[in-house]
Amino acid sequence: MSKLIYTFLASLDGYIADESGDFGWAYPGEEVLDFINISERDVGTYLYGRTMYEMMIGWETDPEYAAASEGNAAFARIWQAADKIVFSHTLEAVSTKRTRLERDFDPDRVRDIKASAGHDLGISGADVAASAWSAQLIDEVQIYVAPMLVGGGKRMFPDGVHQALQLLDERRFDNGMVFLRYAVEH
Repeated sequence: MSKLIYTFLASLDGYIADESGDFGWAYPGEEVLDFINISERDVGTYLYGRTMYEMMIGWETDPEYAAASEGNAAFARIWQAADKIVFSHTLEAVSTKRTRLERDFDPDRVRDIKASAGHDLGISGADVAASAWSAQLIDEVQIYVAPMLVGGGKRMFPDGVHQALQLLDERRFDNGMVFLRYAVEH
C-alpha cells in the first residue's frame, strides 16, 4: 500500500505561514530544494485544499517559477507529472492538468486511493491534513524546519492531534534548515 505523506516547510515554532500569511522566510534555497526534489520523485498524487492548490498552480502556469533556478525547474517538472486532487467546497474549477476537484474529503475514498496507487501520496494544506489526521490516514511526516520563529499564524498541526512518531531520518543543511522524517505509529 502506498503511504500518505504530510510534508511542509515550517518555522521552528510550528507555523507554515506567519500572521500576515507570509511564508517567504521558508524559502528552502538550492541545497534543500535539490533534496526536496529527490524526495518528491516518489510522490504520484498530491492531495490539497483550495488555498494550497492555489499557491501551487504557478508551478504549471507561471514559467517564472521554473526559470528561477535548476532546482525550481526540476520541481516544476515533478509537480506537473503528478496527479492532483483538490478538496474544496468553494473552488469553481481546477486550472491545471492531471487535476480533479472533489467537494468533500472522504476518508474511505482516500483509503481506496492509497490502496490502489502505485506511488506514494503527498498531502499539503493544514486544513485538509487536519481531516486526514482525524481519520488516521497519515503514514509519514516530513518537516523542513526553517531557522525562524514567527510567533503566530497558520499552524502546521491541528489542535487535538496526539500521535506517537518514530524518527526515520534527519538532515541538516548549510542554510540552517533541518529535515525531519517520521513514521506515524498506528
